[in-house]
Amino acid sequence: MIIEVKLFAVAKQLANAEAVSVELPDKATVQDIRDALSKQHAELSGITSRAMIAVDAEYVKDNSPVRQDSEIALIPPVSGG
Repeated sequence: MIIEVKLFAVAKQLANAEAVSVELPDKATVQDIRDALSKQHAELSGITSRAMIAVDAEYVKDNSPVRQDSEIALIPPVSGG
């Protein structure tokens, strides 16, 4: 299945896009999204392991399932001072 991942903050800047598409296996999990983002969008590989992923507006664990109609968001860590 192919899903769209919405990007925020530095992820949006790195990809130079508001969203990217990734190809996932059937019965995919959030970990599959992380893996696909790193492989299919190399510019995001440095942040995917540290970023939070939200599915349908809720932060979820890496073993959480993903449906094709789920809304997916990649939210990188932020820092400030």
